[in-house]
Amino acid sequence: MREISFSEAICEAIKEEMEKDPTIFTYGEDLSKQGGIFGTYKCLLDKYADRIIDTPISEEVIYGSAVGAALAGMHPIVEFHFADFLFTGMDAVVNQIMKIRYMSGGQGSLPIILRGPDGIAKAAAAQHSQSIETIFMHIPGIKVVIPSTPYDAKGLMKEALKSRDPVIYFEHKRLYSMKGPVPYEEYSIPFGEADIKREGKDLTIVATSRMVHEALAIAEELSKSDGIEIEVIDLRTLVPWDKDRVIESVKKTNRLIIAHETWRRAGWGAEIAATIQEEAFDYLDAPIGRVGAKNVPDPFSPVLEEFVIPDKNDIREEIHKILR
Repeated sequence: MREISFSEAICEAIKEEMEKDPTIFTYGEDLSKQGGIFGTYKCLLDKYADRIIDTPISEEVIYGSAVGAALAGMHPIVEFHFADFLFTGMDAVVNQIMKIRYMSGGQGSLPIILRGPDGIAKAAAAQHSQSIETIFMHIPGIKVVIPSTPYDAKGLMKEALKSRDPVIYFEHKRLYSMKGPVPYEEYSIPFGEADIKREGKDLTIVATSRMVHEALAIAEELSKSDGIEIEVIDLRTLVPWDKDRVIESVKKTNRLIIAHETWRRAGWGAEIAATIQEEAFDYLDAPIGRVGAKNVPDPFSPVLEEFVIPDKNDIREEIHKILR
């Protein structure tokens, strides 16, 4: 076991699979010189530079060409510069990539991975900071992956590269440099298997990505200060999501908070809450709590940005509401 960064873990997974599969290649904007805007592909530049393609600044062309490549037998990994830019190529993503298997009666297989940075960054403002995973959870036809640790990032990318169907893989900007243990041995993480990052008995927090770390931080603080033991579940994937593990936890703790960085209004936490209300209502001793960003675009001002985005203090407030 060694420690590597979140970014290095993603690159390592892709490099190992490129060694086995000559059909895997990657393309997007500004990749060949520094390995992408956040350097995620640095480990590929020496050995697999011929499988890294720079594209024009045209998301519709980038995503649309992935359809042709996949139908021709290739396995494209497409980097979106920022998740915000997915909107400029949504016809190719939503009406082609996410629908061809259904429209072809299962004859068309599209092993496409769309991957890249999402989430709040320091003073990146409204057009480079959005967490838009809820949109892709809502529309059928794609698997949604959103890791929080280097271990999960590598294992989930390995699983994504096994998929014969489209995968969208969100990487939070603030996690790229975070280091954590990753084994040398081969492994992958099946989609739809949540991970209990911390066990507890008093309340369950379900989170993804950066908010997993915010949840763990407040859980440790409240354990020391108040003796409250909080269970933290990292979903790791939103499509599919691990309903059974969440219900098992709620049966034990009888209380639930869902925390995500995307906007609270109509965020994916509402889907989780509705499901638990439908299938585990009798085990709840309090209303389900939800934590998310305030319903405004992300401000450029660092002071306003910190006010808008959720953190451990927002989770703390929700915990006190539920446990009072």
